Amino acid sequence: MASSLFRSALKGGLPKHYLRKTLRTSFDLERILCIHTSSFLNVKGQSINMPSLSPTMTEGNIVKWLKKEGDTITPGDVLCEIQTDKAVMAFETEEEGILAKILVPEDAKEIKVGSLIALMVAEGEDWKSVEVPAAGDTVPASNVKEETKESEQPTGGNTPGIELHMPSLSPTMSEGTIIKWHKQPGDKISPGDVLCDIQTDKAVMSFETEEEGILAKILLGDDSKEVKVGDLIALMVAEGEDWNDVQVPGKKVVQSPVTKVDDVQKPKAEAKTTSESIDRHSYDGYSPAVRSLLELYALDGSKIEGTGKQGKLLKGDVLKYVTQNNLTIKPPRTVPLPGESVTSKSVTQISVSRPEKGLGYVDIPLTGMRLTIAKRLTESKTMIPHAYGTIESNIDALLGLRKQLQSAGVKVSVNDFIIKAVAIALKQCPLVNCHYIKDQVVLQQTSDISVAVATDSGLITPIVTNADGKELDEISAEIKELAGRARIGKLQLHEFQGGSFTISNLGMFDITEFSAIINPPQCGILAIGSGRPIIALNGKPQTFMTATLSYDARAISESAASDFLETFQGLLQAPASLLLSSANKKRVLN
Repeated sequence: MASSLFRSALKGGLPKHYLRKTLRTSFDLERILCIHTSSFLNVKGQSINMPSLSPTMTEGNIVKWLKKEGDTITPGDVLCEIQTDKAVMAFETEEEGILAKILVPEDAKEIKVGSLIALMVAEGEDWKSVEVPAAGDTVPASNVKEETKESEQPTGGNTPGIELHMPSLSPTMSEGTIIKWHKQPGDKISPGDVLCDIQTDKAVMSFETEEEGILAKILLGDDSKEVKVGDLIALMVAEGEDWNDVQVPGKKVVQSPVTKVDDVQKPKAEAKTTSESIDRHSYDGYSPAVRSLLELYALDGSKIEGTGKQGKLLKGDVLKYVTQNNLTIKPPRTVPLPGESVTSKSVTQISVSRPEKGLGYVDIPLTGMRLTIAKRLTESKTMIPHAYGTIESNIDALLGLRKQLQSAGVKVSVNDFIIKAVAIALKQCPLVNCHYIKDQVVLQQTSDISVAVATDSGLITPIVTNADGKELDEISAEIKELAGRARIGKLQLHEFQGGSFTISNLGMFDITEFSAIINPPQCGILAIGSGRPIIALNGKPQTFMTATLSYDARAISESAASDFLETFQGLLQAPASLLLSSANKKRVLN
């Protein structure tokens, strides 16, 4: 294209040197615009790291990818086949989303456990624009030389042990907490035995061994927190060997790395900007991400070494500079009111006094589950257009029926009636029983109800599958069993991931009305308030309950949401229909 433009311009009589300069400027401008667009539209991806598929695995080879970029991922899907130190094993994911970028190709060898191998994004996001870690933000391994030394010599006996490392029990797990050891030193180990319970960023899961031998020594005991994936946690020996004589490897300490990078200069040192004197600089010519960081920290971009093409300043360069100099976010400029002028003396510095450490406040560290909840709910509230509908139901008949059932020895709660009513309403209003995936509405064939349960670690939603076809006492027993295991972190992945619709009930806490946040890819969640007495027109008290439906306006229309709420109201106000079996319901409906 450039050569054709050049020849056309020569025919017009323009000088060659003028044309070269003009075309070069236009191409440079085009390149700048492309960089600007890509950095602005990038989607932050979720890391998929090389898992630990056996207790002795420290690295593996990717044999074959069974998913390709753009494929939808659901819990239980096999992403790829990995050759460990024992055999070729399937890497099953416990996440849901879209595989956005494969960073390590097939036949890649000696990939360390925990290394980044792929990126995924949430359903509905543009996987093609996922942000790939830039090679310019890190120093190539060939240019970095690290010196290590043994800080401790091997201790214990003379029998070399088989190392057991902290496994990666989910694709997003980077560290875990050892809750409890089920095996003790001297116990025999067989393939399939549970060694210990480990709390990941999702739930408490069992670490099953694929080895056989004798557990010789536990290096990290119960309640060991923030144990990195790949860290040594125990040793075992083969059968017949003296487990009391096991040798404990010495710890290796990595000294300060000696970095040798060709043609890369060290960043220039800059004096820290104090709160008393904040210099503002011109931020023209930088990408939006870089400009935002420079403005946030009140930095002069010309004093930061850029590692991009032709010395271009990258986002990673600014973040590295901020980290190295321990900089903090600067207060915004003071904007004068109309008719006022701001001088340096009129600017009031606001200082926030904080109590001394240990006085007046308590720091509560966030669990992995709470961090995941915060991320998912922020994405939901940001990406999903929430719409709301509220309805009130007279539950006097329901309370009377529940009392009759209790007198007959059938113990069910109001929440059990609500679960059954929602499940039936979803069957009668199938347009509400849906997921929103890749800009498409996917109708669900079963009424699988996720019920929000509060635990010490955070909120979790165990699932009552096919709730419309179960009796009330079945639902009651199942939800009690699921909620009990949820509170001690013993749920399996399939028991809390999935579901077609969610119920959040705060009625037992005397919350009369509230709205809940949608749990994607689901398109609806029903918030249940407490029953409250109201004096009717005839002077008699009646009990009403408020239910608020939060629904995805992209997938569910207002009329469909209204039909669902009216159907739900009718079922609660005529609760006898909730006692019918599936066969009787079909006859009644027909």
